[in-house]
Amino acid sequence: MAGKYSKDMLPSEVKERLAKGETLSILDVRELDEWESGHIPGAKHIPLGSLSERHKELDPKQETIVVCRSGNRSGLACEHLEALGYKMVNMPGGMNQWDGEMKYGK
Repeated sequence: MAGKYSKDMLPSEVKERLAKGETLSILDVRELDEWESGHIPGAKHIPLGSLSERHKELDPKQETIVVCRSGNRSGLACEHLEALGYKMVNMPGGMNQWDGEMKYGK
């Protein structure tokens, strides 16, 4: 279910764009154990609870795709970061629906 954030990009679209060699800014807001159990290569990890302190690590001029397990936490992150002036895109379905390349561990 869509929240107040402006855009969605399905996991298949993200995978397709990466396969074409596009450089995407991807933010994973899951907890550390979830991140270590498999994440999108090249993604940045900032758990949802740390976003308030760490959002300055993101580029406000660059569109950032936000990922979590199912799309709920990423939706909250999108709303929070858009309110701070960032360009955010939610990935509904999250890692539950990701069938692309994965990286494991830290």
